[in-house]
Amino acid sequence: MAATEILLAGFGGQGILFAGKILAYCGLMDDKELSWLPSYGPEMRGGTCNCSVCISDEPIGSPLVLTPDILIAMNQPSFDKFVKAVRPGGKVFFDSTLIDAATDRTDIQLFGIPSQQLADDNALKGGSNIILLGKLLKETQICSLDTMKKAIEKVVPPKKAALIPNNYKAIEIGMNS
Repeated sequence: MAATEILLAGFGGQGILFAGKILAYCGLMDDKELSWLPSYGPEMRGGTCNCSVCISDEPIGSPLVLTPDILIAMNQPSFDKFVKAVRPGGKVFFDSTLIDAATDRTDIQLFGIPSQQLADDNALKGGSNIILLGKLLKETQICSLDTMKKAIEKVVPPKKAALIPNNYKAIEIGMNS
């Protein structure tokens, strides 16, 4: 696999950095080169937030993702800002509950699922980000389901271990959407 550059973007509090960290651990567990670069405004919760993740077989020159292969957008401003930067042939995963995916791009694939609505319907508060990871996993096979589950176990802090099954459920919902 050549390098896969992923950009996750949304508002602070939507789990952007958490989802990025899960993807980074997936690369780490698959013995890939990787980088994880968080970026957020001074507002923190409610402010803008994005995260660059690079997963590669080769050393990574820069951790900054300017032209992503994959974009995960969790709000309209992030979709509008970053969809133009996605490489031709790239994939965009977005929450269709919150985003109107109007774009004139015909050289990228769009995967919209109502992840916020699915999270609410399944009592998975804060699970929209993980549902989108499940959809990404289904459409890209960036790693195995087993690797992603192990990454979730690693990233969820011990004091919140009771939430691990909810994260597994969110992945399954995303994969089946």
